[in-house]
Amino acid sequence: MGERVEATLRTMSEERVVGLFRQSAGVFDVHQAFAEHARAIYGFALNSTRDSTIAEDCVQETFVRAWRARDRYHSERGSERTWLFAIARNVVIDEIKARARRPTPTTNELMEVDAPAVAVVETVDDRIVLSGGLARLSPEHRDIIVAVHLNGMTYQQLHETSGVPVGTLRTRMYYGLKALREILGEEEEK
Repeated sequence: MGERVEATLRTMSEERVVGLFRQSAGVFDVHQAFAEHARAIYGFALNSTRDSTIAEDCVQETFVRAWRARDRYHSERGSERTWLFAIARNVVIDEIKARARRPTPTTNELMEVDAPAVAVVETVDDRIVLSGGLARLSPEHRDIIVAVHLNGMTYQQLHETSGVPVGTLRTRMYYGLKALREILGEEEEK
């Protein structure tokens, strides 16, 4: 061996030297590969998926697939790192495709926004209490609450039909709902 190679081998850890000899023999050592390449593959997966949990899963799946396909690794075709990144690329693509096929979970808030504007009041007692509360509001507050929450109108539609500015309509809605909550709170205490 040349002096340069011997000097390089002296500075390397024993594990790395054994790994290089295994690699030159075409043998894949998953433990050594993980120690050397896991961080870089994690960075690649994180950059691709933008989710640390998914990136960790991609790294794990990459090394599982590499271990299963270890007999197909040949050092003369490319470096271990290149082979692992090819596997990681396929894993990330599979994950992105799978994520696109999965339905997006929705929160209750999103479901309420998409729900019909008509309020669903479950019992006759609730209807009576709500009607009584609306009757105690001023006509301006009652009209805006009924138009928006029960009839499904937008503020812009109300502006066009009534001529009242949108900002004023929003203010009336705010104070009308606040008053209605107080009225309904009093009704519950009785």
